[in-house]
Amino acid sequence: MQIIVRLDVMMARRKIRGRELAAEIGITEQNLSLLKSGKVKGVRFETLAKLCEVLECQPGDLLEAAPDE
Repeated sequence: MQIIVRLDVMMARRKIRGRELAAEIGITEQNLSLLKSGKVKGVRFETLAKLCEVLECQPGDLLEAAPDE
């Protein structure tokens, strides 16, 4: 099983830029970019909660479990 990060999709739907989102949730643009690309090994629940609050979504809108290819 792998986890696919759909943050970029939700950002496009909400018409919010990375710089603005990073500032609102209190992380750097670089860390947001790493999160969007799925190159992180984990995400803090606090960060996930802030993302959901700002993007007005649920965690399942940002993360998807998919079988390994």
